[in-house]
Amino acid sequence: MEEFSRASSLVLLDEACHAAGLDVQVMLGQAGLPGDILAQPENMISYQRMALLLDDCARASRDALFGLRLGLLQGTAVFGQLLYLVKNANTVGESLAELARYYHLHSSSGAVKLEVQNKLAILDYTPVLREGIPSRQAIEHAVAVGRQLLKMLLGSNWTPGSLYLQTAPGASARSYLRLLGTSPHFNSDRNAWTFDAVLLDAPLSDADPTLHALMQVHIDKLDELAPKELPGFVSQLLRDLLPSGKVSLDYIAAYMLLGARSLQRMLMEEGTSFQALLNETRQAEATRYLKESDISLTQLSGLLGYADLATFSKAFQRWFGVSPRQWRQANSESGANRSSVRARRRPSWLR
Repeated sequence: MEEFSRASSLVLLDEACHAAGLDVQVMLGQAGLPGDILAQPENMISYQRMALLLDDCARASRDALFGLRLGLLQGTAVFGQLLYLVKNANTVGESLAELARYYHLHSSSGAVKLEVQNKLAILDYTPVLREGIPSRQAIEHAVAVGRQLLKMLLGSNWTPGSLYLQTAPGASARSYLRLLGTSPHFNSDRNAWTFDAVLLDAPLSDADPTLHALMQVHIDKLDELAPKELPGFVSQLLRDLLPSGKVSLDYIAAYMLLGARSLQRMLMEEGTSFQALLNETRQAEATRYLKESDISLTQLSGLLGYADLATFSKAFQRWFGVSPRQWRQANSESGANRSSVRARRRPSWLR
């Protein structure tokens, strides 16, 4: 399965880039991420591309701790809707256990695990990064978010415990101490915060049991839908890339840092195929434009990624049994009404 993460993982990236003297649009484009993704926090993005983005930002800004700083700036905001569940649990332990249980809804890029050993609580994060994808920025980003989560849950009871990292240090021990309040143990066998297990029983005084119950129902419904997210992610990419014409299986697979056969196999496991998703996306976009806009059929064929109108018309005839022109006449507003609203509804860039 492709490793996804909610785009909420990039919340405040624009602020972090600005502070580092970077153009956030340039950095997103360099990592192959959509320029408008920051405005769509619930959308899914490739975690591999997110890891590349953090590494690119660190190198471009010459700040080896860019990922760490970003995580500290973002804090629990990265969790989106999941935050409302974990912050309204009864105790710290229950909150962290729920985070571990439902983390895959936020990101399939790794696992969060909570365990107790020798009276120490261990909050562990294991990322899923492919060979050749740099890991330090992504790992430090994750543990920084973990620090802010523990700080939120424990309040005045929180003092930085021990931090273990699988990577080598990217900066001086003093830099980490200043930012985190503790010096990490590097080159470890895990990425984890440890603290007194007694704190797991600490109640969350501001928790709202009613809101927690409502969110539990909502999150459980999302959990049932989680296996279907791959087709939705591919459909989203197709909608974004249709106007460019870059909607081949090879291109989409490369965008996701996958092989074409791997992507096709994973889609088949979800009961669909790349061609089926491409057809469905084109059909939905075609009928929407034909019904709601006045753009020409030639313009529409281009927006759907076709080389020419003839190819689009042939595909449309195959899908619906009629030509695009006949479908528009049968399903759009009457000619009189269309004439009266034509100028108002047509986008300025198509006039």
